[in-house]
Amino acid sequence: MKKVKISVIRKEFYPEFADEYLTDGAEVGPCLLLNVGDEFIYDGGAEMPLNFCPWAWIDIYRGVNALSAGASYVPWNKKDDLQILCCTDGIRPVIFKVESLDD
Repeated sequence: MKKVKISVIRKEFYPEFADEYLTDGAEVGPCLLLNVGDEFIYDGGAEMPLNFCPWAWIDIYRGVNALSAGASYVPWNKKDDLQILCCTDGIRPVIFKVESLDD
């Protein structure tokens, strides 16, 4: 299994949805758990990286594990061994660059 680097590349926030659907409205702001530039290493074994968001982990684990096992996403992606994934929070999603590392 390859190690996989997970990098936070963007955080989004949709205050109009927050005001309409969340108890605290737009005051909640974007994700508080992760920041752009954060990096995590997945070593295999389904163990979530330390300090990673558990909800986001559930959302992206399948793609992370696939890259660890050697999956390829060419011809859909320009670069092999890489995926762009996100958590499923529709109001404050976090976007990740997930890339397998050379052994």
